[in-house]
Amino acid sequence: MRVLVTGHKGQLGRQLMEAFLDQTVCGLDLPEHDICAYPQIVQEICSREPELVIHAAAYTDVDGCALNPDLAYTVNGLGTQHVALACAKLGVPIVYISTNEVFDGESRRPYLETDAPRPINPYGYSKWMGEQFVRELVPWHYIVRISWLFSPGGNNFPAKILRAAKEGRPLAVVVDEVGSPTYAPDLARALVELVSSKRFGTYHLVNEGVCSRYEFARATLDGAGLAGVPIRPMLLRDYERPSRPPLYSPLRNFAAATALGIRLRPWQEALAEYLGRTGDGLAAS
Repeated sequence: MRVLVTGHKGQLGRQLMEAFLDQTVCGLDLPEHDICAYPQIVQEICSREPELVIHAAAYTDVDGCALNPDLAYTVNGLGTQHVALACAKLGVPIVYISTNEVFDGESRRPYLETDAPRPINPYGYSKWMGEQFVRELVPWHYIVRISWLFSPGGNNFPAKILRAAKEGRPLAVVVDEVGSPTYAPDLARALVELVSSKRFGTYHLVNEGVCSRYEFARATLDGAGLAGVPIRPMLLRDYERPSRPPLYSPLRNFAAATALGIRLRPWQEALAEYLGRTGDGLAAS
């Protein structure tokens, strides 16, 4: 199968290129290829003649999206429309990587795939726009929502926590923002299984378990042998930032786990592997 990955230089994209190595896989990314450049990007995708497109390219700077909503809507909304138009023209499936931030965070339980989105910030709204374009244009789609993505070599939450600790900067992390960490290598392997099933639809693929940002940070430092580094707990309302994230937005992997048996291991196990692979932990992977 010929697989094309948009955003193949990003932390998920790199893992996807590895996970699909036994296929014929190619990637598109900035600066050579811009998903916002229509109709050029449609022509470029069609010229590669993929049999599956995994659309991982996105503007993921959540605060940047809040400061420039039109850019978020252009990249994550219209850019996704362009990729979906190419898939529709080719008659091939698309995997669209979406986010927990399509939800408002007011649930009292982890969100199911069928819960109604209600984004409360420009990043979440722009990704919800992308979902709508995919649903409208490509009948053969997998919409996969993830959250709190981390991977070796990425500029992610654990990496930022470790960097701040090693530089001796004081750490203050919110205790009331709760979600589901997602380890990119685990997600990439799960996506291989998902597309092999040809069972199209909307899925939540996150590592098992729920935690707060504070718990995630504490587990990162403890696993890296930095248990003595203090973290000051704080509330989200006291953390000044341009974007307002949903307070409680864990995702429940119900559809893939129940129908296909696709599950990602507990986030604590994934974090231990991450720390080993990055050389920041005491455990070996």
